[in-house]
Amino acid sequence: PFEGVAWTPRPPQGPPQGCFTCIAKPPALREASPILSPSSAVYLMESKSCKGDSLRPTVPCKHSVEKKTMTNPTTVIEIYPDTTEVNDYYLWSIFNFVYLNFCCLGFIALAYSLKVRDKKLLNDLNGAVEDAKTARLFNITSSALATFCIILIFIFLRYPLTDY
Repeated sequence: PFEGVAWTPRPPQGPPQGCFTCIAKPPALREASPILSPSSAVYLMESKSCKGDSLRPTVPCKHSVEKKTMTNPTTVIEIYPDTTEVNDYYLWSIFNFVYLNFCCLGFIALAYSLKVRDKKLLNDLNGAVEDAKTARLFNITSSALATFCIILIFIFLRYPLTDY
């Protein structure tokens, strides 16, 4: 029954080309040329039934072409180190400036506290940390010296120097 039929081997199948949408729908076949040899007719018949056949005319995937030609706008989000962890000692500096301003140390502490806030806004984390340490030092010094002076005043009010 198979006399005169030429058997031609099918080329090896590779992975399907294109996206899932294009592979799921087989492309339309080209119109057949008026003169067909028996072997080309067999190829056309095979290409109808096999989706991944390499004998099918290669049609570029329209989805991959769209992806290549589309210009996707990009959004750049810059992530900076968390500057909320840097304490600026602002309220402590205001308290020292208003109530315990010993030798203007409270004013200096307030100035450094404001510098810390400015550097946090500029995302200068190292500078903010250094100025925060300085503001804390001036706040501690101002609070300690003012507290020491207040204690001395109460001692001298309780025990005046005339008793010695």
